[in-house]
Amino acid sequence: MEIEDSYKSIAAPSEGLFKDNGSRFIALAFPVETEEAVKEIVASLRKEYHDARHHCYAYRIGLKGDVWRASDDGEPSGSAGRPILGQIDSLGLSDILVVVVRYFGGIKLGIPGLIRAYKTSTADALSQATIVPKIAGKWYSVSFDYLSMNSVMKVLKDLDLQPTGQEFGESCSLKVRVRLAQDESFKERLKDAAELKEI
Repeated sequence: MEIEDSYKSIAAPSEGLFKDNGSRFIALAFPVETEEAVKEIVASLRKEYHDARHHCYAYRIGLKGDVWRASDDGEPSGSAGRPILGQIDSLGLSDILVVVVRYFGGIKLGIPGLIRAYKTSTADALSQATIVPKIAGKWYSVSFDYLSMNSVMKVLKDLDLQPTGQEFGESCSLKVRVRLAQDESFKERLKDAAELKEI
């Protein structure tokens, strides 16, 4: 059975802008892989744009995008976070955070106006981004004795895996990221030669 393990994200941060009746909506998109990273970025943007009225955001994380959140940050419910998330979803992206910083211009835009502003500024930021394929995978720490080195290295070579953090002494260890589609085969082939620990 073929496991679907690829998805789309963005390569690097990007920015978009939308102005309406004096209000400015600055959309900032970031590639992220954890909710900790989301918290750090949102906190740093609150500091950087401390004079803005709202810092609304949405994110999706993971192969299926099932870790997500949409925040209106004080805007009327559903008028900010959802439209941002809608733009992320319309491009089928994951491992992404979009924060829209709003400077209030003194004229209320109403809910339809807000939805349009958050949607348009997010679309602008995403149109500036480079969309890249990502492969979902797991990191393993692989420990083995010197005698098993040849068989471990052969499995890595056969599956085209790039090891990092290699240590070879009396016992040997390395770290490797295995794409989901190869996970079962990787574990099966190494079960006698090495000790695996998911990290």
